[in-house]
Amino acid sequence: MSPTIGVFPASGGLGSSVVNHLTTLVPASGLILIARSPEKLGDLREAGATVRQADYDAPSSLTHAFDGVDVLMLISYASFEIQHRVDVSIYEPKCESETDKDQQAHRIAIDAAIKSGVKHIFYSSLGFAGGLGDESVAHVMGAHLQTEQYLAGQIGKVSYTSVREGLYSESFPIYTAWFDPKNPVDEITIPHSGSGPGVTWVKRDELGEATAKLIVDYAKSPEKFTYVNKKVLLSGKREISLAETVAILGRAIGKNLRIKEISVDEYVKLPQIGDLHTYHGVNLSREWSTAWQAIKNGETAVVSPAMKEILGREPESYEKTIQDLVGAL
Repeated sequence: MSPTIGVFPASGGLGSSVVNHLTTLVPASGLILIARSPEKLGDLREAGATVRQADYDAPSSLTHAFDGVDVLMLISYASFEIQHRVDVSIYEPKCESETDKDQQAHRIAIDAAIKSGVKHIFYSSLGFAGGLGDESVAHVMGAHLQTEQYLAGQIGKVSYTSVREGLYSESFPIYTAWFDPKNPVDEITIPHSGSGPGVTWVKRDELGEATAKLIVDYAKSPEKFTYVNKKVLLSGKREISLAETVAILGRAIGKNLRIKEISVDEYVKLPQIGDLHTYHGVNLSREWSTAWQAIKNGETAVVSPAMKEILGREPESYEKTIQDLVGAL
């Protein structure tokens, strides 16, 4: 009997991509899909998948969410606030505020999976920390590193694979002061000069495809799987500086663009920044700005062969992804 594969959350951007590719590789009847809004998965339910409701922000909903799952794809909480994702110090029932209750996300999900008998967890980490490193200056990476450490501490109860998903090509707005191709400015003001090291941008749907193939490879033959209790980096095929990133955006929209380097203090005061970097009522734009220092340090510049090996082809170029994205606007 084939292992049952679970995905949580199954209806977000990366989750949807992973699920869509899983359905081309395994029968829908072998999937347990868990989402905040299960009605979004109606077609998959009709195709034979088991669909359940659960939510990171409602920890009690996770208690039996993973029952019957053998292999779980755990997609990280959609926030870069570290405590909200992983803080274990406020697990106990003594928590009094909703904020405290919210700060348990990843570890509560992992603990629930272990209690439900999940044998292997794939975790969607992020492509900072210089490839497979254990240190990063990027605030956004902190929760991922802590979650990876927590998973490593559960060996014996569950095995794991941390999939360091490279920076999405489609996520360029958050690294370019929320540049909008439909309403372009001439000058992109960020706390970075644009010079290298750069980013190995990678298409999100190809990350979903590669991740799905990793999951199925494990499910088919756990004893032969390369990445048991290991990390794997999924990156684009080449490093692209932020200056070249902006130039590619400019060519796609037919406009000359340039970067103007500003200080972090100036960045956090930009009118478009505060609201877009506010999570649970807290402005984290200064914390977010650590991502540019991480890029300067070369944390996102590592090219890994894993994507090509898993996909069986070269990953799509950043240029093509951006051209197609802009063309669809």
